[in-house]
Amino acid sequence: MKTIILSKSQIYTGDLILVNAHYPVHSHSIEGFSIVDAKYPDVRMKRNAVNALQCIFDKIGCTDQIVAVSGHRSLAEQVEIYNGSMRDNGRSFTEKYVALPNHSEHHTGLAIDLGLKQEVIDFIRPEFPYDGICNKFRKTAPYYGFVERYQSDKEDITGIAHEPWHFRYVGHPHSEVMDKEHLSFEEYIEYIRNFTYNKEHLRISGNAGKEIEIFFVPCHTERVEITIPEHSIYQVSGNNVDGFIVTILR
Repeated sequence: MKTIILSKSQIYTGDLILVNAHYPVHSHSIEGFSIVDAKYPDVRMKRNAVNALQCIFDKIGCTDQIVAVSGHRSLAEQVEIYNGSMRDNGRSFTEKYVALPNHSEHHTGLAIDLGLKQEVIDFIRPEFPYDGICNKFRKTAPYYGFVERYQSDKEDITGIAHEPWHFRYVGHPHSEVMDKEHLSFEEYIEYIRNFTYNKEHLRISGNAGKEIEIFFVPCHTERVEITIPEHSIYQVSGNNVDGFIVTILR
């Protein structure tokens, strides 16, 4: 068996960090970021998210139909957007559609706003309908690690109004579990707590007969130690709350 040591500071890093009104971003590093589309050099995401997004675009052939509207935003940019929306659209609209600075998924580099390519695109609420190429993207996204983050029937849970244009990279197979179980990200974080390190793990059948295990490791001290099978491939992400989500590919 292989021993892994996880430090408390790692809770705030990884593809599965939950960012919302209750849990702020703890790091604004842009290390490992890439341009999403060469035509729009200001739109950037983390490299693994860009690679996954490109796989979706290639799969459905939507390069000339879907536009990357907004990716990573600095804290200063989010402050400007938030204050501008408060001024131009009022408090009610802004609280529904614009996250508070330091509480926006766009700070993570794991979120992307997409829009149907057209002459005029609304930066805050781009058009991304539930038909045609946009819906084809939406249905393909979970197989490559992306989920529609703010669904219409989850507004009371997410605290954000329905945003059909906003997608979040959480990685596979988490995206597929969320999609199949119809879980918001907040609900998924709670769901995984049912599968702890020392108890039953969530098991998923992968491709080519491989098995995937997912479990939660709480962290109440400065560091925790876990063991995993020696030759397994694994990923660890903090949840930005109180522990780690470990994914093992056997």
